[in-house]
Amino acid sequence: MKRISTHILDLVQGKPAANVPVRLEKQNSVGNWHSLSSAHTDQDGRCPQLLPEGDDLSVGVYRLTFDTGSYFKLRKIGALYPFVEVTFQVQEGESHFHIPLLLSPNGYTTYRGS
Repeated sequence: MKRISTHILDLVQGKPAANVPVRLEKQNSVGNWHSLSSAHTDQDGRCPQLLPEGDDLSVGVYRLTFDTGSYFKLRKIGALYPFVEVTFQVQEGESHFHIPLLLSPNGYTTYRGS
């Protein structure tokens, strides 16, 4: 199955970051972004499938935007980054992208998961 998934771990709490708004977009040939889907992380901090049903994972540049500001605001924690944007490229023949986000109020890191 072709998919784009993510999960977020709150490094300060040592727990999954639940209910974080996440948006998936794809860049078109002239550089504009087109929204594909949006979701909220579940209780395990996961969005298991962001690629809309029936859509193919085509070659191109994609972007995940995490609304980290709203997550920290609900917890009454000041944070440096109100949004985290992760841009990645899909090559021919690739079928699954899992993009984890390790998050704290003053920093973040991401990588290609499996």
